[in-house]
Amino acid sequence: MLVPAKEMLDKARAGKYAVGHFNINNLEWTKAILQTAQELKSPVILGVSEGAGKYMTGYKTIVGMVNGMMEELNITVPVALHLDHGSYEGCLKCIEAGFSSVMFDGSHYPFDENIAKTKEIVEYAHLKNVTVEAELGVLAGVEEGKKVEKHEFTRPEEVESFVNQTGVDSLAIAIGTSHGAHKFKPGDDPKLKLEVLAEIERKIPIFPIVLHGSSAVPKQYIEMIKQYGGIIKDAIGIPDTELRKATRSAVAKINVSTDGSLAFTGALRKALAEKPEEFDLKKYLGAAKEEMKAYYKTKIINVFGSEGAYKKSTIV
Repeated sequence: MLVPAKEMLDKARAGKYAVGHFNINNLEWTKAILQTAQELKSPVILGVSEGAGKYMTGYKTIVGMVNGMMEELNITVPVALHLDHGSYEGCLKCIEAGFSSVMFDGSHYPFDENIAKTKEIVEYAHLKNVTVEAELGVLAGVEEGKKVEKHEFTRPEEVESFVNQTGVDSLAIAIGTSHGAHKFKPGDDPKLKLEVLAEIERKIPIFPIVLHGSSAVPKQYIEMIKQYGGIIKDAIGIPDTELRKATRSAVAKINVSTDGSLAFTGALRKALAEKPEEFDLKKYLGAAKEEMKAYYKTKIINVFGSEGAYKKSTIV
């Protein structure tokens, strides 16, 4: 039932929209994303970090949960299950477990070593009809508890050689996005390096580009978390207007993780605070799921532009 990400990314690239990559961490997250995608007739990519994989017992468990949920919910839009920022070993495990897409993050290796390791993953993955994403450039911020201080923009002069030598299906680049909730301080005016994106597009035309670290860090969730007892610093993320510019260019996939955490946490705190007598977890976790659905809808419709991309799908 899962499909390789390549076919949906190629269609997105041609259609000038982006496929949303939303990270999952439990059943509620997964259900919220699948239902939203189905309602809006949009393709979607479920992202799993290696940390989330361990939390949810293992990659085979996740594959079983996603496939079972897709069948029970009668999901007919294209869905890919993707390893996010995977290690070499993690990619191999996910391919064997039944993931339809993996990202090998070799951005911390020297250029030639990144090429060599990525090529090995690509050759093995393609035998299994699994899509492979790679990365050039380094994003600052916090990912899986690891903090990266220095941002390194992708060098356009390297991308053509990298893509041709590795055979990779999509490429994550660094043009100003950042991992984590505290990307920028209030008062900052974050801008993507669209001129770098344009140069990369000239080097590898019609090739799917990916943006990581693209959460907007909505103010309403920062305020909701604080209002209901949480502690979180004020911050801002990547403006939706900047992301929409990118989707009209070469960007075919945009990763969002932090915003899901903020929406879930804010709604959960609110539900518990407003009904302190409630102990049925289905009710307060359900409230968090519905808040995530509402937020994902705004991203798919207003930012990614993928609503209605699969109009022939049956909605239930």
